[in-house]
Amino acid sequence: MKANQDIILKDLVMIGGGHSHVAVLKSFGMNPVPGVRLTMIARDVHTPYSGMLPGYVAGHYDYDEAHVDLRPLSQFASSRLFHDEAIKIDTVNKRVICAGRPPIPYDVLSINIGSRPQVEGVPGAEKWSTPVKPINRFVDKWHQLVERVMAQAGPHRIGVVGAGAAGVEILLAIQFRLQGLLKDAGRSSEKIECHLVGRSPRVLPAFSSSVASRFEHVLSERGVHVHCGVEATRVDDGSLTLSNGKTIELDEVLLVTGASAPAWLEESGLDVDENGFVRVNDTLRSLSHEDIFAAGDVADVVNHPREKAGVFAVRQGKPLADNLRRALVGETLKPFTPQKAALALISTGDRYAIATRAGFAAEGKAFWTWKDWIDRRWMAKYTELPEMADEAGSSYNLGLTNQDTLKEISAIAMRCGGCGAKVGANVLTRALSELKPAPRDDILIGLHEPDDAAVVEVPPGKVMVHTVDYFRSFIDDPYIFGKVAANHALSDVFAMGAEAQTALAIATVPYGIESKVEDTVKQMMSGALEVLNAAGATLVGGHTSEGAELALGFSVNGLANREDILRKGGMKPGDVLILTKPLGTGTLFAADMQQKAKGRWIDAALDSMVLSNHDAAKGVYRHGAQACTDITGFGLLGHMVEMVKGSGVDVEVDLNALPIMDGAMETVQAGILSSLQPANVRLRRAIRNIEEASKNERYPLMFDPQTSGGLLASIHPDHAEACLTDLKAAGYVHATVIGKVLAETDHLEPVTLIS
Repeated sequence: MKANQDIILKDLVMIGGGHSHVAVLKSFGMNPVPGVRLTMIARDVHTPYSGMLPGYVAGHYDYDEAHVDLRPLSQFASSRLFHDEAIKIDTVNKRVICAGRPPIPYDVLSINIGSRPQVEGVPGAEKWSTPVKPINRFVDKWHQLVERVMAQAGPHRIGVVGAGAAGVEILLAIQFRLQGLLKDAGRSSEKIECHLVGRSPRVLPAFSSSVASRFEHVLSERGVHVHCGVEATRVDDGSLTLSNGKTIELDEVLLVTGASAPAWLEESGLDVDENGFVRVNDTLRSLSHEDIFAAGDVADVVNHPREKAGVFAVRQGKPLADNLRRALVGETLKPFTPQKAALALISTGDRYAIATRAGFAAEGKAFWTWKDWIDRRWMAKYTELPEMADEAGSSYNLGLTNQDTLKEISAIAMRCGGCGAKVGANVLTRALSELKPAPRDDILIGLHEPDDAAVVEVPPGKVMVHTVDYFRSFIDDPYIFGKVAANHALSDVFAMGAEAQTALAIATVPYGIESKVEDTVKQMMSGALEVLNAAGATLVGGHTSEGAELALGFSVNGLANREDILRKGGMKPGDVLILTKPLGTGTLFAADMQQKAKGRWIDAALDSMVLSNHDAAKGVYRHGAQACTDITGFGLLGHMVEMVKGSGVDVEVDLNALPIMDGAMETVQAGILSSLQPANVRLRRAIRNIEEASKNERYPLMFDPQTSGGLLASIHPDHAEACLTDLKAAGYVHATVIGKVLAETDHLEPVTLIS
C-alpha cells in the first residue's frame, strides 16, 4: 500500500481561481504538506489574468496567453479541481454548498473570488448592461459584443460607466480592436462611437493630475465622448440616463464601477464590510472565523485598506500560502503588510502605455513592452511548471495530537485483506443514508433493507439484459466520476434496446480516516445515483472495499421485449452508420495525466461523458436501427469489427466525417495516446487500405479507447436525416453519418477507410 503520508487527514478547500489562489497551488505543488488534500472549487477552469485583459480585448494576446489553465496547475499541486460555483458556506458543519453538487467539507477554507461592479442602485443595469467583473464572465460577453458589431451594418455606440484606470483602459482596448476588425473587413472604423461616464470631476481620480491629463489627451485624440461629474441613474435597452438628465443612445453599456461582493458571503455569517467583502486581519484570516481566509478583491484587510486591483491580489499569494500552511499544522500565523504604492502601467489600446508610481509619470511604446514583459513573466510562473517536488522533502507535518485520529492512522497502516478490506459499516451507513434510489414497484427488497440480497421481479413477457463495468478513476472529482461510471455501465443496456431496471455498485475507496472515506463515498455515489435515477434504474445494493485507488463499477439489469432486442449483428447492405458522440477521451485523458491537456478540452470531454446514451438509443431505435453498439474500450474500429463480423457485411468509413472532441487532434499529433491504444491497433488487420488510410491525421482516433462513448448504429439511409435531426435536438450535437454498410466481399479486410 501507499505510505502513510498519502492518508488524507485534513482538507484545504479554496473557493475561486483568482490570482492569490494560483500562487497557493504553485506553492503547495513545490512543497506539499503530507496528509493535506487540496480542493479548488472554480466556476471556470481558465482564470483570466487581469493585467492582460485589456491586451486580450485589444487583440495583442490570444486566449491561452491571457488565461491560467487551472487544470494542469491543480494536477501539479495534487489538488482536486471541482468545476462548480460556491453559493454558501455552512460554517457550523464546515461545508461549502455548491450550485450543482453535494456539499464539500473543509478543515481550512480560503476565498479568492474577486469582485463585481455595484449595479443594485441603477435600475435596468442588471438586465441591460455588461459588468466587466467577474472577468471570466465578461470574456464570453466580449465575444458576443464583437459578433454583434460585425453583424451590424450601421454605427455601433458603446458606453463604459466608470472612468477609473480599469474603465479607461478597457474602453480604449475595445475601440482599438473593433476599429481594426472593421478596417480588416473593408468597413469604416468611424462607425464605432465610444462614451466614457464617471462621477468624479476628471478621469482616473485615483491618480495624479499629470496622469489624468495624459489620458484626457488620448481620449480626446481618439474621439471618445467623456462625461465626468455625473452618475448613471438608469439603463434601458438602447440608452443610458445620467444624473444631469441627459440620455445617451447606446447599443452596449459596460460597467466598471465601484466593487461589491456576492451576498452569500454575508448570508453565510462571515464578518463583512459595507460592500460585502470579507473582513480579514493582517494574516488574511477572517475576523469572525479562524478556519476561513480571504485574499484579493473579496478581502477587506481592515488595517491596510487598498483599492481593488490585481496587483494586490498577486502580492497576497505568497503570504496566503504560508499562513494556510501554518493554520493546517497549528503554527502561529505571520502578519503581512501590503505595499503602499504600486507601479501602474496603463495601456492605451494600442501597444503604448502610460507608467506612474508615487507621482512619477511617463509614457511610450517602451512602457507597453515593459508591461508585456512583466505580464508574460507572471503567466510563465503558472504555465511553465517544474517537476513535482517529493512530498517526503516537505518541512511541514500535521503534528496531530488527537488520540482517536492517531489510533485510526495506526489502524490504516495495517489494513486487512479479504472481508477485512470492506469499508466499515458505520461509514457506509452514514454515506448511503441520504441516497434515495428511484422507486420501482418491481423492487421487493432494495438498498435500505437489512437483508443479504436484493429481490426483484421480472415482469411477464420481458427478458433480462445483464451487464457489468468497472474501472478506476481517471479524474480527481468523485462526484463527476460517479456520473461517468454509471453512464458507462448503463450504455450496454441502452445499446441493446432495453430499459434499465436495477444496479448493483462495486466500489473501491482509498484508505483513509473515516470522515474522509465517508465523504468520498457520498460524493461518488451521489453523482452515480443522479444518473441511475434519471434512467429509471434503482440502486439495490453493492459492495464497497478499500484499496489504493478510487474505482467504481456497476452490474446493471435491464428489461426488454424479446422481439425488440438490438444486436450487433443486424447491419444490412445499404445502411448508413451513425455515430452519436465525438471521439477522443483516450488521448485527452492520457494528455491530462501528463498535464498537457487544456482545461476546456477536459471539461468538454466530461460533458460528453456524462451525457447519457438513453435518449440516443431511443432515437436510433425509433428510426428503425438495424444494429447498435456502444463505443468503449476497444475504440471505434474494435466495436465496428464486432458488428461487421456478426452481420456478415463490409463497411466503408469516411475518416474526415468522424466527430472529434476539442483538443483530441492536438494531443494525437503530439504523440500522446492511451495506454490501451497499442492493443487496439492490432485490429488494423481488418482495414483493407491501411497504407493510404494511415496517412490521414484522424486515423489514430479509430483506435482511441472511449469511456462513456457514444452509440454506433446502422440505419436505413431514408431515415438518417430525420434520425440526426432528433438526435441533435436531444443534445447529441455531434451526431453524424460516418460511413455506409456494403455487401460482404471475399476480402479478409472488411473495413475500408476513406481519407
